[in-house]
Amino acid sequence: MPVAAAAETAGPGGVEREPGRVLWARVVAGVAGGVALYTAFPSLNWWPAAPIGVGLIVAALYGTRPRRAAWLGYLIALVFLLPSLAWVRPIGDDVWLMLVATESVFYAVMAALAALVFRLRAWPLWFGGLWVAMEWARSQVPIGGFPWARLAFSQSESLFTQYAALGGAPLVSFAVAVCGALLAYAALTGPKAEGVWRRAVPAVLALAVPVLTLVLPRPGDEGRTVNVGIVQGNVPGRGMGFLGDEPAVVLKNHANETKRLAQAVREGKLPKPDAVVLPENSTDIDPYRDPYAREIIQDSVRDVGVPTLIGAVVAIGEESRATRSLVWDPVTGPGAYYDKQHLVPFGEYTPFKEIVLALWERASLVGRQSIPGDRPGDLKLGPITIGAVNCYEVAYDDTVRGTVRAGGTVLAMQANNASYALSNLPTQQLAMYKLRAVEHNRAVVAAATTGISAYIRPDGKVSWQTRELVADMNVVKVPVRTQETIATAVGAVPEWALMVMGAAAAGAAAWRGRRRGDRMRND
Repeated sequence: MPVAAAAETAGPGGVEREPGRVLWARVVAGVAGGVALYTAFPSLNWWPAAPIGVGLIVAALYGTRPRRAAWLGYLIALVFLLPSLAWVRPIGDDVWLMLVATESVFYAVMAALAALVFRLRAWPLWFGGLWVAMEWARSQVPIGGFPWARLAFSQSESLFTQYAALGGAPLVSFAVAVCGALLAYAALTGPKAEGVWRRAVPAVLALAVPVLTLVLPRPGDEGRTVNVGIVQGNVPGRGMGFLGDEPAVVLKNHANETKRLAQAVREGKLPKPDAVVLPENSTDIDPYRDPYAREIIQDSVRDVGVPTLIGAVVAIGEESRATRSLVWDPVTGPGAYYDKQHLVPFGEYTPFKEIVLALWERASLVGRQSIPGDRPGDLKLGPITIGAVNCYEVAYDDTVRGTVRAGGTVLAMQANNASYALSNLPTQQLAMYKLRAVEHNRAVVAAATTGISAYIRPDGKVSWQTRELVADMNVVKVPVRTQETIATAVGAVPEWALMVMGAAAAGAAAWRGRRRGDRMRND
């Protein structure tokens, strides 16, 4: 018997109560749904588990009251997010638990609203809109938001992926949520004779949602390529002490690997690059202020002989700093740059600094406070304009879209994952790279200090990638694309439309429920 179809009994005061076995069935379905969602994400990548997980979550929530749906939603989120965000643990288990506890609140609110919209016709659509609204809210607050572990990021290489080119990551999340809700709709339909057709139609629609992408047009090749060098220098330490104890060791590692690339080119082992990309934090010393660091970088870039994108943390005044993507010319040295816009709270700056520093000793490890940049990352790098995106920023739709709109023809993703090496963060980040490639019809060259560095084609397929915790380099032939996708052109419009749809449905359901209650009291 479906979870939601079980009979309810009236308790004291007329409040309806479910039999205990039904509540336990809801809990089991919800927990199973949370586990299924987790398995859809890297490193497991079982992408069909995402709509199945959503379907189980809907089954757990369907037919219950908003209050019960809220705590069920919170429980489901804990089951999903605890393993999905386990990569936070190197910072501290307390930070991991606080982050998961905070993010789970958003799922609880969505579940409470979903309990209302389930009373309306065509509720799978309204539920999908609520899921998009929840992920948007998570991306905004608190402290700049945290858009990791969105449904879309479990679908970087699936039948759902192509929706990214139409409406970005929000449309992918919507499609997965609707597909799962349709599966639940079919399963929750009663056993009457007419129920066969009522089950068949939503089941067919659920299958059609991902299959439809097979007929969507793909952007074509534009006939231009460039050779881009990718350097991964590795670092000596692990966790919070990834820089090690030796001064300038990260800088030297990346400079030496750049020189090794140059030597491989001279020996004919690799094609000559037109440009080279190094990771975020590829120098652990400010090259503007330190002549020694400047000379090491200049020597390695002069050796490779082409403009190189360096990742540096540079001082801004006496108290601040910026995480910078810096174009370094082999003749003239440092030039144009992009400063990271979405900063990592408690990693690059300290929110509520006075209070946090007084209560939490580890917060002092941030040191100088980073300040965000205020313009997109379109940078002229040799013969191309690259779109620079720094590490954490890849999860933010507006940052990646902004650099493509500004003229980026190849996306350069620079990352420093050293604190999270061998966790599920590098693989989650790689999945985001793949989705962004499809979303904006751009090749992605990703350089990370410890991995995963990679080259992803505009169709989202990985053509080359490194292992973690090794020094490596390569030169890859990259297509240059200028054509915008619909997602790039329309921006956040689909997201807002889906959110408004879900919110309006929740409002309408609440209003109808209130009127029904008023009529019952009058009777």
